[in-house]
Amino acid sequence: MPNTVALQNVSNQADDTVELSRLGDHLPPLLSVVAGMVDLIGFFTLGNIFTAHITGNLVLVTAAAVRGGPLNLAQTMAIPVFMLAVAATWVIAQASDKHGQVLARLLLEVQFFLLAAVLIFSVVTRPSTDPHGMMAGIAAMLAVSAMACQFALLRLALPQVVSTAVMTGNLTNAILSLIELLSKRRSFGLPDAARLKRSLRLLVGFLVGCLVAAVAVSVLADWAWALPVALAGLAIVVH
Repeated sequence: MPNTVALQNVSNQADDTVELSRLGDHLPPLLSVVAGMVDLIGFFTLGNIFTAHITGNLVLVTAAAVRGGPLNLAQTMAIPVFMLAVAATWVIAQASDKHGQVLARLLLEVQFFLLAAVLIFSVVTRPSTDPHGMMAGIAAMLAVSAMACQFALLRLALPQVVSTAVMTGNLTNAILSLIELLSKRRSFGLPDAARLKRSLRLLVGFLVGCLVAAVAVSVLADWAWALPVALAGLAIVVH
């Protein structure tokens, strides 16, 4: 009996490894599209705030503070809200006592509900009509929380996956991988065609998300949030 249990545990671990590998291949490109959409919709409709790129908000807040310009409250609040949302995601993961693909599904559902909250709130209050108002600020914080959940999801459930929104790193990986593949002098390690493919898929996904979101905002205004909500739901189905 102990041997049977041990074999069953090994089999379960092997299945989880295979499933996590599949998720690592299929989920990040889809989430990169979501990140691109959320970042651009938020920037266009919620007062030039980066909901997925906290680095951008840090730069803008610091520049405004140093040059003495007016501080954008939403840009300022996005930084601590992102940090708190990441911490809250960790608490949810710990409380659930789930790991791997099961944890990934749970956190995908949390992200879906946060983005759905942004959509519902935006349709009801129409924050795009006053991008620097209080309603826009609330919508922005919900969107920032959704992106914080996505980042934490990848770190906690799929740690081998690179970021789906930090495109500077992905572009660097793509360029270096391409140079290594084309170069006759491979002095910095073996060329990694798989890394090039992963980085390009994330770059293309984020760019497609931005382009589609730009069109959606011009046509749908606040209803544009329906697109990342739909893709977040699709991510759960893909899982």
